[in-house]
Amino acid sequence: MAQVFLPKGTRDLMPAAMNRRLKVIEIVRRVFAQYGFEPLETPAFERIETLTGKSGGEDEKLMFRILKRGEAGKRGEVDAGLRYDLTVPLARMIAMNPGLPMPFKRSQIQPVWRADRPQRGRFREFYQCDVDTIGTPSLLADAECVAVVHDALNALGLTDFTIKLNHRAVLRALSVAIGATGEAEHALLVAMDKLEKIGRDGVAKELTSKDLSKAQIGQLWAFLDGEAIPGAEAAEAELQTVLSHAADLGVDLSRVKIDRTLARGQDYYTGPVFETVLNHSDFKGSISGGGRYDGLIGMFSGKQSIPAVGVSLGIEPIFMLMEEMGLMPDTATSTQVWVTLFSEETQSASLQAAAQLRAAGLCVQVSTRVGKLSKQFKDAHNRGVPWALVIGPDDIAAGGVSLKEMASGEQWAGSLSEAIARLT
Repeated sequence: MAQVFLPKGTRDLMPAAMNRRLKVIEIVRRVFAQYGFEPLETPAFERIETLTGKSGGEDEKLMFRILKRGEAGKRGEVDAGLRYDLTVPLARMIAMNPGLPMPFKRSQIQPVWRADRPQRGRFREFYQCDVDTIGTPSLLADAECVAVVHDALNALGLTDFTIKLNHRAVLRALSVAIGATGEAEHALLVAMDKLEKIGRDGVAKELTSKDLSKAQIGQLWAFLDGEAIPGAEAAEAELQTVLSHAADLGVDLSRVKIDRTLARGQDYYTGPVFETVLNHSDFKGSISGGGRYDGLIGMFSGKQSIPAVGVSLGIEPIFMLMEEMGLMPDTATSTQVWVTLFSEETQSASLQAAAQLRAAGLCVQVSTRVGKLSKQFKDAHNRGVPWALVIGPDDIAAGGVSLKEMASGEQWAGSLSEAIARLT
């Protein structure tokens, strides 16, 4: 038999891992719903002209393209590609549904694909976890993005975090103030985005290679250290408004920091931007990020500007970090009760009991073994099922059932209705 292998950068998620991931996603979805974000799903692949129509070409380089059928495919022609993010499909959907009531608030948790170099916590197929508000310039929508991240991370137990906040207009004013305009502004933002990873010396070296002078770089450090930036007053006032709204929404502002170094790599951001990092962690990447992008959604509908703001939770690194920190839900299986089969004679009673347990909302597996209860208990234990139910001849005679708690080994006997009350 030939050996079989997974494609590079992918993985099988076994039931124990999936059950834990689904519990985490359930917590996140509940927070999203509490803020009025409605769930959306879009196709795994899009037309190639849709995926290549977005500004910012780095993601396009990582696109998995789908060949046309027939002879055209043999020539290497493509007409579709796997989505590499959830924002482009959202923009396409908004353009195709002009009658949607605005503002439109959506949440989306679906896989995306990127032909990237696999590394720790980074795969070629992975989930993204986004919320966006389309159609309003209100800074309350920006503050809600901050609040959603704040509440979701707290609900997951990742409580030691900092949400960084900045404004692209502050960065534009900073660029103008040090004389880094045009291509130099792009180089400045790209270098600043690496500040935490490579430090000031690394950024200075990179900016020097882009023809920025020592004086310009020195002025940059002065602005980042707190000196007032000419022309940034209105943007900084907007940041204070976002903070005020966030506080009213219940955000602990000790966990939020205005950070003039925060750039976010994509050049489509137009207003406030935000990013979240874990404090005191050896994981140096962000676990959420987003911002206002008023110029992107409208490009698919021919409109100059449709207000939009969104944030993405880095759900894959969150899964990894929660696993490492012992915070993942202890839910190896969704099965709550393992119904044993004592004998052929008692099998009908066991199956009927399983049906009643399910009708009461419990998740139940029925053993495929008959007899030898010790092996059936072992089957339940190996799968992490918390309870086993037994109906033997004595139970039938007494009109009851027996329950065994797998963790402690303790047993209980009573009526099926009492057992259901105990289990629920």
